[in-house]
Amino acid sequence: MNEVKKGDLSTEEKIRIAAKKVFLQKGYSGTRTRDIAEEAGINLALLNYYFRSKQKLFEEVMLEKIQKLLGSLIPIMNDGSTTLEEKIEKITGHYIDIISDNPDLPIFVISELHKGNFEAFPAFPFISQVINSSLLKQFAEKRSDLNPVQLMVTLMGLTIFPFLAKPIVLVTGLADEQLFNELMQERKSLVVTWMKSILNEKTPLL
Repeated sequence: MNEVKKGDLSTEEKIRIAAKKVFLQKGYSGTRTRDIAEEAGINLALLNYYFRSKQKLFEEVMLEKIQKLLGSLIPIMNDGSTTLEEKIEKITGHYIDIISDNPDLPIFVISELHKGNFEAFPAFPFISQVINSSLLKQFAEKRSDLNPVQLMVTLMGLTIFPFLAKPIVLVTGLADEQLFNELMQERKSLVVTWMKSILNEKTPLL
């Protein structure tokens, strides 16, 4: 097998890497194809040769980010062999680890979706898989007095929102980078405890 030399067949990958960086920094609206070409160290004509439009590049980047943020949940949510508590523990730990390694990920995805950039969603059947998941069925069985979507949103909020609030936490001095990371690791067990409390609450929350 011939070893691929550095630089061989790498232009397309350089463009993808540059596009990810620029889109994360500037968003779709603020990014020009020229920005991506300059970041990749190539001319604009070469970028257009590989990718005909900014839209095409954005769809690839957006789909990858959505899959990273949401797609990894599907196997956990649909594992019929695990209990509800085990699913919550796995989802929480998995999400916190992913976002800790990719701190700009949730802000980017939420920001672009808020702007109406849904182009990547048709290629990603996340919605139907969530609606029919084992997790939501277990939520419904455990708390029949609540819409299971309430519990799903609560779980996602407890896990993802701290990362969205991170800039405020840092700028106000509530925590520095090291302490924030320690708090997020501690949160893995706290979220499980909080969700168990909600699920075992006997008084209807409606």
